[in-house]
Amino acid sequence: MNAPATAQSAALTQGNNRLTHAQLSEQVTRLAATLQAQSLHTVATLLDNGAAWVLLDRALAQAGLVHVPLPVFFTPEQMGHTLQACGADALVTAPALAAPWRAAPALPLPVGPDALVLLRLPGRAVPMPEGTRKITFTSGPTGNPKGVCLSGDAMDRVAQGLVQALAPLDIRRHLCALPLAVLLENIAGVMAPLARGAECVVPPLAELGLHGSSRFDPATFHATVVRHAPHSLILLPQMLRAWAGWLGATGQRAPASLRLVAVGGAAVGERLIQGARAVGIPAYEGYGLSEGASVQTLNLPGADRPGSAGQALPHTRLRVDEHGQIHVAGSLMGGYLGDSAPAPEWWATGDVGHLDAEGFLHVRGRLRHVLITAYGRNVSPEWVETALRSDPAIAQAVVFGEAQPALSAVLWPLRREASDAQLDAAVWATNAGLPDYARIGHWVRARADFSPATGLATANGRPQRQAIFDHHADALNDSPAHVPT
Repeated sequence: MNAPATAQSAALTQGNNRLTHAQLSEQVTRLAATLQAQSLHTVATLLDNGAAWVLLDRALAQAGLVHVPLPVFFTPEQMGHTLQACGADALVTAPALAAPWRAAPALPLPVGPDALVLLRLPGRAVPMPEGTRKITFTSGPTGNPKGVCLSGDAMDRVAQGLVQALAPLDIRRHLCALPLAVLLENIAGVMAPLARGAECVVPPLAELGLHGSSRFDPATFHATVVRHAPHSLILLPQMLRAWAGWLGATGQRAPASLRLVAVGGAAVGERLIQGARAVGIPAYEGYGLSEGASVQTLNLPGADRPGSAGQALPHTRLRVDEHGQIHVAGSLMGGYLGDSAPAPEWWATGDVGHLDAEGFLHVRGRLRHVLITAYGRNVSPEWVETALRSDPAIAQAVVFGEAQPALSAVLWPLRREASDAQLDAAVWATNAGLPDYARIGHWVRARADFSPATGLATANGRPQRQAIFDHHADALNDSPAHVPT
């Protein structure tokens, strides 16, 4: 194993501002003392990516306070719900984002290179599991955020598991490409690299081509990756698809500095992984959930099976029950906010799949989404949707077919100018690789992209199946029996 970095090596970089590991520790200690003096319990943050986010996160942990990161892409309604649900007694944000709370008492709070404000909120006591140090809010199918309460020990187990698993890659520089308020980037992209003694590069999201929860400019992203020459990245599948497509269209390749591009958040598919690798992106699919403190499995160089979600990481145990539902253990949450029931030893994920003979996890989709066709065949729509999105012509796909003789799909093209003939060819090509009962018999072109702005996706990008069906019901089927899963 390579020796870890020293206290004087780079730890945190934003633009021209760079902190060593020693300086990071000193600033965190000072900030933790400042926060403790305010007699706080639960502190929410609303910040763009940057050094201040990392300093606050670590200072809140050191001070023994509860951190509630608010993603900047949350709607005002979701932010209000989150602050009320967690009973936050303070919000730390940038002055430019503080307008909705203009009546709240404000205290200037310099954090790293940023002049932030600490807003005092009414606060209230909310039941939460003992030892809670972070509450991450994830949008469910209705878009209503639900609070997952995590202990410091659970998050540390994940970070240390990643340090152990990634040690052979000797990753010394990680570029944070997802919002830091997203748990996956927070733990796998900050806690784990810093625990290893590596450097985290934290540019604002706009420098990464990210705007809101669904707009992504691969050209801007590529320029930033080239400039920073990181060893590792974490991407969502749609980001990987757009970047790999842009590289292929422009004849360019990903920087040779990259050793690992972990991809998660949704199913990826073998074709996308192989297509990304063909343009120099060392893409490896993983799997995880907030209730398990972010990531449970990951493909890695030397232990790689494209099309699977990888093998269990050192902190994780896996099993699959008789119904095909995946259960995880090893780094679970304490429980949900406002619910006194503790998490069990094994968490039923709600995902279906199987473990192969070598321990690679294959995820098919959500248990509650499984539909039954008119011929009695059980089909996970996410499985078919992943296959459809693997075609370079298709950006988004949602599949329906409960009690129908054939499946149907609503498709959004990767490029708006793509013709119906190109989409039809993509469907035919996908069908050729699927069993007959899982093939698409009818498809329609989406009338809008699946995004929060159109009301066809949640704030973190999951398709709103009911809304998509309702928006296209006339085109999908004349039969009232054709309803979404």
